Amino acid sequence: MVQVLGFNSCNGLIVSSLSITNSPQAHITINGCEGATFSNINIKSPANSPNTDGIDISSSKSILIKDSNIACGDDCIAIIGDSSDINATGIACGPGHGISIGSLGKNNGHDKVEQVYVYNCSFTNTKNGARIKTVESEGGVEVSGVTFRGFQGTSADDRAITLACGSKGCFDIVLDQVDITSSRAGKPAACSSSNAHGTATSTVPNCDSLSQ
Repeated sequence: MVQVLGFNSCNGLIVSSLSITNSPQAHITINGCEGATFSNINIKSPANSPNTDGIDISSSKSILIKDSNIACGDDCIAIIGDSSDINATGIACGPGHGISIGSLGKNNGHDKVEQVYVYNCSFTNTKNGARIKTVESEGGVEVSGVTFRGFQGTSADDRAITLACGSKGCFDIVLDQVDITSSRAGKPAACSSSNAHGTATSTVPNCDSLSQ
């Protein structure tokens, strides 16, 4: 993967007031880090630029990303294998594919992601708002303890919220005070979930498919 900035095995890292434009692929990658804080990050790439994730997080824990603006052609933030205690607060995402957990379970691998918090984030002209995505395979994928609370915006896709979990399922998913509408006039937004278990309170679109 080609990225503008890559942080590997960095503990106690603080990055603030940084702007990146038009990365060839992911703008920032965070791998094997613990206790890192990123604030006031401004990322800007066009919506039609493929594979230009804003921030990719892997094999890391206790990561805080706050008060940042991310516009890109793929995931604004992607949280992948073996990551825990990830907090995204005050993120303005869009355009892009939203804030994603995954993809998980590639190459029949075993991935675990837990304790993910998404607070007070806005989504404008994004393909998704929040999503958990896994790869159909024989691999084992575990996702638990994920909270999306207090964020709003518009979605360019009919599915504003997608929780697509593998056969092992996702558990303890919380949607609270979420309001995402379609960016296309007269088109309703929808929540899509499979094998996802948790609760949805004060959430638009309705997520009745999220089972207890």
